[in-house]
Amino acid sequence: MVSLVITTIATLILLVLGLGALALEVHYRRRPGNQLAMSHGDWQIDTANPHQYLLTGYLELVNQTQRFEIMIPEVSATVQLLSKESLDQTTWAAQILSDHPDAPARSDGYWFAYIVKRKPTYLKVIVKIQGDHLAALKSAWIQIQYVTYGPQGRIPKVRHVVIPLQYPDTSSLPQARSTDVAEVFPIQTHLLTELDDPVAVVKQYILPHAQPGDVVTLGETPLALIQGRFRHPTSIHPGWVAQRVCLFFLPTSSLATACGMQSLIDVVGSGRVLWAFGVGFVAKLLGKPGMFYQLAGEQARLIDDVTGTLPPFDQFVVLGPEHPQQVVDTIERETGLAAAIVDVNDLKAVKILAATPNLSPAFLEQALRSNPAGNADEQTPLVLIRPRSQDMES
Repeated sequence: MVSLVITTIATLILLVLGLGALALEVHYRRRPGNQLAMSHGDWQIDTANPHQYLLTGYLELVNQTQRFEIMIPEVSATVQLLSKESLDQTTWAAQILSDHPDAPARSDGYWFAYIVKRKPTYLKVIVKIQGDHLAALKSAWIQIQYVTYGPQGRIPKVRHVVIPLQYPDTSSLPQARSTDVAEVFPIQTHLLTELDDPVAVVKQYILPHAQPGDVVTLGETPLALIQGRFRHPTSIHPGWVAQRVCLFFLPTSSLATACGMQSLIDVVGSGRVLWAFGVGFVAKLLGKPGMFYQLAGEQARLIDDVTGTLPPFDQFVVLGPEHPQQVVDTIERETGLAAAIVDVNDLKAVKILAATPNLSPAFLEQALRSNPAGNADEQTPLVLIRPRSQDMES
């Protein structure tokens, strides 16, 4: 009885703290800030051969405030190359050129401080890569550092853009893996990034080999990357709640770090997280674990912390995807294939985030239980499922 009273009091205290934190959070979010967004841009590979790559990107800068002018006094870029081989003899150079609608770029390449008002402005990024053996290059991780200057002072920011440089052969299917209900084909793709579209990826890699009745699945993390739902820890600022609540999670949880927990708080709010934690704590004492994840929302289960996916995104906190049902419905409408967004691991756990109508969850779980896509660096975000029979419905 005494322990129940103590836990009840503790829960009430946490709820009060949660309401206070929520009020502070709402007040903070209403403050005017340096709300300037840089797009991931439109990129093209102008040159690609064993000795040179030339990449060009056009990015947009948008002032998202209604009353304030935001200044851009500095812009620069660095490049991290990922390759299957040594990069000792490989060099790169990055150039930033302004493309303002009302002011020409300087001929010396100097970025002069510019005021972004209501109309957007643009910049051009040129990356030149040179070396003796560039055929092994897999991707270029371009980090565009820029400074915003406005109501919140001088704030450094970084726009991360990952450009794939290697594309697999799509002329034939890989060897099938047999299950009791289907033949399963894990499909290798290029490194999927914000520059991709899920429907276009399915059309490129699946449609040339698809047969009537086939099903395509896309991993939830690759979809989240396509949607740009990843954040570098340097852009995450853990608050009081995140720094304390994360300590109560198992080390293997993506919520066991302050940045991982703050990513959840930024989505659902500190009040909800504290409420879920308080109720979940009491429920666990009463023999009902896992209540936190039910109360904190779906993102609590879907967040992948640093090291949770393949390079270079292993450096980021990756959220779960948005609107997965809309994605699978669009894939079916534009390709004719039944589709699902799934989260599968090596522990034979299959979570279906969304699926087109008439797809049986039991069928998908049986077909994917062996985790054909893998959880390492296989780079097989798509799986083509060819049923042994047409009975895939619930």
